[in-house]
Amino acid sequence: MNRLKLVIKNSNLATKKRNYFFNKSELKIILNLYSKMVSNGFWKDYGLNISKEEVSFNVYKRASENAEFRICKNFRLKNKKLKYFTSDSQGNILNISKDLKELLNKTRWKNLKLVN
Repeated sequence: MNRLKLVIKNSNLATKKRNYFFNKSELKIILNLYSKMVSNGFWKDYGLNISKEEVSFNVYKRASENAEFRICKNFRLKNKKLKYFTSDSQGNILNISKDLKELLNKTRWKNLKLVN
């Protein structure tokens, strides 16, 4: 009984609440792009993939296939330039940027095609 210790404000038990998602302005930018591409007939569906490492907005040409493109926000940064990136269905990184608007503007969505 002499070895009992009272622990107050244990840092291991304190859970830091982090927001693992796109913020409101980022989501607005992505959904504006999505609505333009849907109205032009290029994209049909979308999905979200959320984890502690990254959140991604997945774009589908057909709902029954794999995601054609992914717009990702990275939370575990090793390099500041890797905050936002786009990748194709095979996982190849197409563009990297630290600003989402810049990333989506420099990607030529209409010229990208899937190659099997």
